[in-house]
Amino acid sequence: MSSGIFNRFKANLLNKVVDLEADTIKVMLMNTSHAFSATDHNISAVSANEMTGTGYTAAGQTLSGKAVTEGATTKWDATDSAWASATFSAYHAVLYDTSAGNNLICSFDFGGVKTVSNGTFTVQWDTAGVLTLATA
Repeated sequence: MSSGIFNRFKANLLNKVVDLEADTIKVMLMNTSHAFSATDHNISAVSANEMTGTGYTAAGQTLSGKAVTEGATTKWDATDSAWASATFSAYHAVLYDTSAGNNLICSFDFGGVKTVSNGTFTVQWDTAGVLTLATA
């Protein structure tokens, strides 16, 4: 189990295929069978490992509040993602771009099972941003 950025996203970013502010970006929650592989391209490569449960809709949730902040460390951030009245267990979150052929962006490993029972499940994005680019 690990987190990472998919190779296709890096190429899409450099080829101006993806716009992290304007495109529709979604977050899917994954079960224990999901394993990050940098060479996976789109959601068809990982969708068999999407989790199911009460309060969760297949294909995930659209990110809101997306913004890029430029600086020595440039960050892309979004509003935290939450599922209300939820009962399920998740192990990973995978981001993908529906505006760019459902291409995968990145995968986050929760470090173990995260469970909610008749409550709100929240993926709280790091205050440093969902993704950052920094100078060395």
